[in-house]
Amino acid sequence: MSAQTTAQLHHGAVEIDEPSGTVLLRTATWCYVLRVDFDEGTVRHVHWGAPLPLADAARLPVWAEHDNSFAGRSDGVEEYPVEGGARFGVPALEVRFADGSNPVEPGVEGWRIVREGHVAILQRDRSRPLAWELHYRVQPGGDMLERWTELTHTGQAGAQALLLRRSAAAHWPLPQRADWRLSSVHGGWSAENRLERCPPAVGETTLTSRRGHTGHHAAPWVMLDAAGAAEESGEVWAMALAAGGSWRLTVQRTAAGRVGVVASEGHEGVEIALPPGGRHITPVSVAVYSPDGFGAVSRAFHTYVRRHVLPHPDELRPILYNSWEATSFEASEENQLALARRAADLGVELFVVDDGWFGTRDDDRSGLGDWTPHPRRFPRGLRPLADEVHRLGMAFGVWVEPEMVNADSDLYRAHPDWVVHLPDRSATELRHQLVLDFSRSEVTDWAYGWLCDLIGDHDVDFLKWDFNRSFTEAGAHAGGPDARSVYVEHARGLYRLLDRLRATFPRLRVEGCAGGGGRIDLGMLGRSDQVWTSDNTDAVDRLTIQHGFGQIHPAAVMSAWVTDSPNPLTGRAVPLAFRFHSAMAGVLGLGGDLTKWSARELTEAARLVAQYKDIRPVVQHGLQYRLLAPGQGALTAVQYASADADRVVVFVWRPSASFGPGHPPLRLRALDVRGRYRDEDTGAVWTGQTLMGYGLPVPRLPAGDCASALVRLRRVG
Repeated sequence: MSAQTTAQLHHGAVEIDEPSGTVLLRTATWCYVLRVDFDEGTVRHVHWGAPLPLADAARLPVWAEHDNSFAGRSDGVEEYPVEGGARFGVPALEVRFADGSNPVEPGVEGWRIVREGHVAILQRDRSRPLAWELHYRVQPGGDMLERWTELTHTGQAGAQALLLRRSAAAHWPLPQRADWRLSSVHGGWSAENRLERCPPAVGETTLTSRRGHTGHHAAPWVMLDAAGAAEESGEVWAMALAAGGSWRLTVQRTAAGRVGVVASEGHEGVEIALPPGGRHITPVSVAVYSPDGFGAVSRAFHTYVRRHVLPHPDELRPILYNSWEATSFEASEENQLALARRAADLGVELFVVDDGWFGTRDDDRSGLGDWTPHPRRFPRGLRPLADEVHRLGMAFGVWVEPEMVNADSDLYRAHPDWVVHLPDRSATELRHQLVLDFSRSEVTDWAYGWLCDLIGDHDVDFLKWDFNRSFTEAGAHAGGPDARSVYVEHARGLYRLLDRLRATFPRLRVEGCAGGGGRIDLGMLGRSDQVWTSDNTDAVDRLTIQHGFGQIHPAAVMSAWVTDSPNPLTGRAVPLAFRFHSAMAGVLGLGGDLTKWSARELTEAARLVAQYKDIRPVVQHGLQYRLLAPGQGALTAVQYASADADRVVVFVWRPSASFGPGHPPLRLRALDVRGRYRDEDTGAVWTGQTLMGYGLPVPRLPAGDCASALVRLRRVG
C-alpha cells in the first residue's frame, strides 16, 4: 500500500509512521528503523539498536555527510545503495542495461505489508525497466531480522536482458560509534573456523569465496562491536548470508565514521541475466543486535537456526559411526559388518558406510559418478549390510558425492559435457575429479534418479553428502546460465535437488560435508540436519575449530567424531576420555577402527556413549555459554544449560600440562539463583547463587597433557 491512509500502521513487528515515512521493525529485544523518502527516491537508515517508541523514531534525523562536491550524499546511509548518482561507496545493486550503461536512478513507490512482521519497500528505476523490492521480516517472537531483495525486469517481451552484476541481499548500515572491531573466521582445509578480531580498515574489507561453494578459508558472516565488547557484555551487531555458492561480504568504513556491511551472493565478475518479465530473488541475510556481548549474539543465532532454519529442529541427533578412518577405500561387506557389530555393542544409533562402496572405487582416481555397489567388495549389493545394520537396532547411512565425477568413470565417458567447463580450455582436475554442473536440470534429474534408487532399494536412512573440490573453468553452456552465474546457480540447483529428495523421502536425514567445513552456511543448513565440521578429528585442534564454528552455529548441527590415537592427520596421542569430551560438545560420532580397540577402551567408550545420551538434550537443545576460550589460558571450558535451568553440563579441557597455581573457579551462567544444584557424579550440592557468584571449583584433572572433565549438574528440591 502507499503512504496515504492512516497516520500510523501496526502489523506485529512492523510499525509505520506515514507522515514521516518512518518504518520501525521491532524484535524481541531491539529495533531497526528506516525512512522512506518519496521525493528523493531513497530509503535511508535511521537506527539499529536499543528499542525505541515509534513516535520518537519518527523524529530522529538521518545522518548526513558534510555538504561538499566530493562527498557522496548518501554514502553509508542508504538501505540499498545503487551504482548511480553521487554515490561513491559500495553498491548493493549494479546493473548493466541493454545499451551497456550502468547508472541506476532509484525511485520509491511505497511499501507493502506482506503479512504480520513482514514489510516490503517498493522501488524502481525512474526510466528504465527495472524494479526491486526490499524485504524485511521478523519471525514471530524472534530476535533476528531477515532481509532479502527481489528484482524484476519490467520490460516488454522481446526486450534485451539486463545483467545483474551485483544484487545484494542487503546493506546493513551500523550506528555511529567511536571505534569498531571486526570478528570473522578464517583458515583452510582441516583448519577451519579460526576466530579473528581486529579493527576494520578505513576503506573496504571484503570477505569472499570465488570457489563456487562457501569455502574453508572464510565463512559468510561477520560481527562488529564498538571495540569494547566481551563474551557477555558490550554492544555487538552480527550479519550472515544464506548462500552455498560464491559469496561476498564487504565491510565499508568511511573516513567520516560510517560503517556498513553489504551481503551479496556471487563474487566480482559473476553476472546474472534477467530477461523481460524475469524475477531474481536473492538469498536471505539475517542480522541481530545485542548489548550483552558475543555470547548473547551467538545464542540468538543458535535459537534462530533451530527454530527457523533446520528441517527437523526438535529431533535429537543420533550417535553415529562412520567407517572412513577405519577402512578408507577398502570398504567391504565383511569389514563393515564387523564394525557395525562393534558399534552396536557400544550403543551407536546410526552406522554410515563412507567412500569406497561403489563403482570401481579402489582409490580417488576412479568411480565417482558410477553409483552402483562395488562388484568385488559388495558382490551381493548393499542390501544385506543394510538389513544387518537395521537388525542390530541402528539406522543405515551411506556416503555420496553426487556433484562430482572422475574422468575414469562410465558417467564421464557418456556425458563429458555435463561438467563445469569451458570447451576451449583444459579441464583442471583436483583430487582427480571434476564438478558436475548442477545448474543444469538434466544433471540434477540424473542425480535424483540414482539417489532415489539407492535410498529406496537399500532402505537408506541417512546420507553423508560430500563435495571435495572447488570450481575451475566455470562458464556458460549451451542453453544455460550466462557468463559465470554457475558460481551461484549450481548451489540453487543443489537446493532444488535436496528439497525434492527430502520431499520424496520424508524420513531421510542428511549430513552436509565439503571436505569437512567447506560448505557450511544457513542455506545448506536449511537442507541438512547436521554438518561435518572438519576433516581434522584431532581432539585438541577441534577445540579451536568448534569455538569458531559455534559463534553462529548451534551444537545441534556440529558433527564431531572420536577417532584413533595417535590421530591419523596430526599424529598427536590423546587419551580416550579427552577425545570423547571434545566430540561430546556437539553431535557425537565415532570414527576409529573399533576392531582394534582394546577391551578396556571399548568398555570406557560404552560408558561415555551412555553418558552422552544422558546429556544430549542439554548439549543439542540447550543454551551455550563459552566460559574459557581455547588458546587464552591453560583451560578451555564450555557450559550448556537447559532452557528451564534444571540441568547444566560443563566441559573442561586442559590441552597441555603446566606448572603453576590452580585455576580460579568457573563462574557459571544463567542458573536459578535460589536453586540448589547437585553434581551427579560427586554428590556435591551448590546453590545457583554460589555457582554464578563464586564459581564451580575446577574439577581435579588427570596428570599430563590432554586432560579433561565433564561435570553434570541437576537442580534438586
